[in-house]
Amino acid sequence: MEKPLKYILAEHKLNLKKAFGQNFLTDENLLCEIVEKAGIKDSDTVLEIGVGAGALTRQLAKCAKRVVGYEIDNRLKLVLNETLFGFHNVEIVFKDVMKETISDLEKSLGGEYKIVANLPYYITTPIVMNFLENAKNLTAMAIMVQEEVAARFSAIPASSDYGAITVAINLRGGAKTILKVPREKFTPVPNVDSAVVKIDIEKDKFAGADLKAVRDCVRAGFSSRRKMLVNNLINGLQLTRVQAETALNQAGVPITARGETLSALDFVKLSESVKAVRNG
Repeated sequence: MEKPLKYILAEHKLNLKKAFGQNFLTDENLLCEIVEKAGIKDSDTVLEIGVGAGALTRQLAKCAKRVVGYEIDNRLKLVLNETLFGFHNVEIVFKDVMKETISDLEKSLGGEYKIVANLPYYITTPIVMNFLENAKNLTAMAIMVQEEVAARFSAIPASSDYGAITVAINLRGGAKTILKVPREKFTPVPNVDSAVVKIDIEKDKFAGADLKAVRDCVRAGFSSRRKMLVNNLINGLQLTRVQAETALNQAGVPITARGETLSALDFVKLSESVKAVRNG
């Protein structure tokens, strides 16, 4: 019988570091539900970021073919030796995943993979953006984030939560909140509630689009939410007013529109129009 994680942590007298965003889940039923809703199968390779004490890793290892976990805190080695004892399909890498290149990481994974992680909240957006923009073999993410971040990830155009990160996700696939997690489920208890968001990657979505040009338009479009999109394009992309208005017209976007009203497809069309007016 597996020893409960809370007892293992107590035995090792580990002082958790707020700087590493260490808030651990110990509820076995909840951890099993996360793995189930993430859709992990026995043919999957899973990348876990922020292994912590290994509670989620242990449940992933029961379902996946292979689990590769990244953990920044070397002090957890002894804890993980105990929590993951007997699981031969798990490899723990004690490195900062933010310092790894996606190409090198994907070489080590060897093919398609999924990300399942209770992400440290302070690096959630940089990690998600890095994989969205650079990963070639990623098929899905199921990540624990702050509840308000989950709302932004899965927002719809023209809503208050809709923003640049939403568009970035929709350029590669789509997101939905699959599980709410109250703060009391964590040790220590954080100041916010959480949610698990699943991002499914659609292979070749917007194939042929110049995604760098699209992202430039998105950054410009959301550079000032209070301003109309035409002004943000002028300032952010160094367009003349005539060029900006022409690009909007060609993309079928009203001159008075704001960035938060455009879908990912709208931004793709707009980026193509911007390139056209620049090439004049």
